Amino acid sequence: MPRLFNSLLTIATAALIIFALSKYFQNINPPTADFWEPHFPPVGVLAHEQTVLGSLPDVGDTYLVGLGRGDITGPVVELNLMGYAEVGQVGSGLRQRLYSRAFIVGDPDKPQDRFVYLVLDIQSGDTAVRHGVLEALAALGPEYAMYGQNNVAITGTHSHSGPGGYNNYLLPTITSKGFSKASYQAIVDGAVRSIVQAHERLAPGSLSVGTIDVLDASVNRSPHSYLANPLEERARYSENVDKAMSVLRFTQMTDSGEHRDVGIFTWFAVHGTSVLANNTLINGDNKGVAAYLFEQYAGDPSFVAGFSQANVGDSSPNNMGAYCEYGPQIGQMCDFETSLCGGRTNPCHARGPMFGRNDAGTASGYEIGQRQFEGARKLFEDHKAFKPIRGQIVRGLHQFVDFSSFEFTLANGTIAKTCPAALGYSFAAGTSDWPGNFDFKQAQPHDPHANPLWAMVSSLIAKPNETQRLCHREKPILLDVGESDRPYAWSPNIVDVQLLRVGNLFLIAAPGEASTMAGRRWREAIHKSAKAHFPEFKNNDGEDEPIVLLGGLANSYTHYIVTPEEYTRQRYEGASTLYGPWTLDAHINRSLSLLPHLSSSSPSSPDLPPGPSPPINTNDSLSFISPVVMDRAPLFRSFGSITRDVSAHYIAGDTITARFVGANPRNNLRLEGTFAAVEKLVPGTRRWERIRSDRDWSLVYAWKRSSTALGTSIVEIRWETGWETGRGHYRLRYYGDAKRIGGVVTPFVGTSGIFTIV
Repeated sequence: MPRLFNSLLTIATAALIIFALSKYFQNINPPTADFWEPHFPPVGVLAHEQTVLGSLPDVGDTYLVGLGRGDITGPVVELNLMGYAEVGQVGSGLRQRLYSRAFIVGDPDKPQDRFVYLVLDIQSGDTAVRHGVLEALAALGPEYAMYGQNNVAITGTHSHSGPGGYNNYLLPTITSKGFSKASYQAIVDGAVRSIVQAHERLAPGSLSVGTIDVLDASVNRSPHSYLANPLEERARYSENVDKAMSVLRFTQMTDSGEHRDVGIFTWFAVHGTSVLANNTLINGDNKGVAAYLFEQYAGDPSFVAGFSQANVGDSSPNNMGAYCEYGPQIGQMCDFETSLCGGRTNPCHARGPMFGRNDAGTASGYEIGQRQFEGARKLFEDHKAFKPIRGQIVRGLHQFVDFSSFEFTLANGTIAKTCPAALGYSFAAGTSDWPGNFDFKQAQPHDPHANPLWAMVSSLIAKPNETQRLCHREKPILLDVGESDRPYAWSPNIVDVQLLRVGNLFLIAAPGEASTMAGRRWREAIHKSAKAHFPEFKNNDGEDEPIVLLGGLANSYTHYIVTPEEYTRQRYEGASTLYGPWTLDAHINRSLSLLPHLSSSSPSSPDLPPGPSPPINTNDSLSFISPVVMDRAPLFRSFGSITRDVSAHYIAGDTITARFVGANPRNNLRLEGTFAAVEKLVPGTRRWERIRSDRDWSLVYAWKRSSTALGTSIVEIRWETGWETGRGHYRLRYYGDAKRIGGVVTPFVGTSGIFTIV
C-alpha cells in the first residue's frame, strides 16, 4: 500500500509539473480551411519517365527491393496528441490517415543480408513500438527470421498531430493519461503490415540517390545557439540549417528488362510543427502531406513515397519569423537570445507561410508539405541528377548502450562521460514553434532565474545530487528523469546505436533530434572513417564515394542531440539534450565503433554484443484513459441519420458539410478503411464511385460528444473542394460503429443527400 501511495503521489506530482509545462489552452476547436485539392502534373509524366529510366546505360548494381505501406491511425478522438505535451490538445477527428512506409533492400545472392527502413507518421520511433514490431515479425515464422535487432530501423516523421499514449517511458504519456494500448497496437500492427507487404513485393531492382536544395521550407529556430559553434566550422556552410533534400530512388526490373519506378525515400530536416498545438484533428503534418502528394502524383497505388527526417533539431517550418503576438511588444520580433517578449515566453510565436488564417497552422502544414513534394518531384523528373548506388554489401548493425555513465575518449585524448538523463529549465520554456508558460525562459545556463517553487516541485520527483549537477554542467536540472523510476522509468538511459549500409550508401539511425551542426559532424565522422579505412573506397579517384545520410528520431526517443558548444547556450534544444554536454560525441564514438563491421573485409554477420536491454513497460504501464461505455442515438433517431444535410448546389471551391448522428470512432479504428467518403455518380449510370476517403487531406471527419451521460455524439463530414473539382453529382458517406449496452459493436452507414457541383 505505501508503494502504491508513493506511485500515485509521483503521478500526481508529475501531472502538476506537466500541467505547468504543457502551455494549456482552453476552448480548442477543430480548425477549418478552404482549399486542399492537390494540383499535379499529368500522371502520364511518371509513366513516360519510367520508360526513359529503363533505357539508361547504367542503373547501378542489382539489389532486392520491396516497398510497402500500412495504416497506423490510432484513436482519433478522446486521446491526447503526441508532441506538444498540451493537456487540452485532445483528438476530435481526422484530417489525414497516418501510415507506416517500409523500404526493404537486400543482397540477391545472400537473402539474409538485408535491412528494412521504416518511416511512420508519428512523433518518433519508440522502444516499445520497435520491440512489439520485432516480436510480431518473429511470430510470423521462418520466412521473416532474417528481420531482427540489427537490420530493422523505425523512424518517425515527427508529426505533432498524431494520437499519443504509445510510448514506452512514463514522461511522454503523462498528458495522455497514461499508456494507450489501442494507439500502441495500431502502430505496431500497421508497421508490421507495411513490412509484410514490402517483403511480399521483393524483386530485383536498383537504387540511385540525388539531392536538391529546398530553400523555402525551413529556418533555424535557435540561431543564437548555432552561433556558438566555431566560426571556421560555420564558414564551411552557406546556411544555418541543411537545405539539401536527399532522395533515394527505388526501381524494380520488369519482364522486359527495363527498370520501373516503385518508390522514393527522402531525408530533409524540418520539424513537424507546422500544424500547431491548438489543432485537434489527426494528421501527418507537412511530411504526411508531402508523401500523400507524391503518391497521388505517381498515380500507382503500389508506389510508396517516404518523407523522413534528418538533423531536424533546430529546423523549423515556421519560416516567416518569430513575433510577439500580444503584450507590450506586439508585432515586434522576439528576443534573439531568449525568445522573450517583454520578459515573457508565451507571447512568442513563429509564423508559418500561411500565417493569418484561423486554422491552427493547417494551411501552413499543407504549404510546407507541398514545397517538399515539389522539390522531390523536380529532382525525380531529372534522371541525370541521380547517381547509381554500387556495391554488393547490404548490412545492418545495432547495439544498445547505457548512456547514464558511458565513458569514452574524445578525439583530443580527453576522457569524457555521459550522464543519467535530465531535462533543464529551458525545456519547459518550449520553442517559438509553441512556447511554454509561466516564468520559464530559454538561454538560461547555470541559473534558471525561475520561481523557487519549481525547484521544490522538481525535487519531489528526484532530486539530483552534486555528481549529477556537475555532470550536466551548464544545464540547471528541472526534471531528473534518468534517475526517476517510480512507478517505472520516466525516460531512457539505454539508447539505440544503429548503422545500415547498402553499397556506398551509409545510413545513421539517430535516436533523437540532432541539431543542424550536430548532424553535419556526425555524418562527416562516418564519411571520413569509411573513406580512410574501407578498402573499397581507397584509390577510386572519387568514384563511388561513401554517401552518408542521417535519419532522425529512430528506434527510441532520446529528445535532442546538440553540439557541446550549442549546449552551453541552454536554449530549448540544449536543455533537452538528455545525457549532458558530451551526448553528440558519445553517439559519434559508438557509431564509429560499429562502422568497421560494415566493411567489405568484415564478416557479414559479426559477433557483436547486443548491449544492455532497455525495459519494456507496456505490461507495467499505468493508464487512466476511460473506455467507451456505450453509444446511443437520440430519441426517434438512428445512427448515421442526417441532422444537417447538404445543400442542393455548390460551385468548385466551396466547403460542403453534412452532420450525422454519430458513434465513438474508438469502437473501430477502421484501419485500412475509412470513416468518411465522397462518392460521385458515374455519368449515364446509377453507379456511385468513391473519389475521396479520409486518407485525403481535403476530407475532414470531426466528432463531438453531445452528451456524456446519454452517450450521444455528432459527426461532421466536411469536404473542402478545390477550384478544379469536376462538375457532377456527389454525396457524402459516413461509416461508423456503435457500441451497444453489453459491449456489442455494430457497424452502420450514413449518407447525405445528393448535391451538384456546377
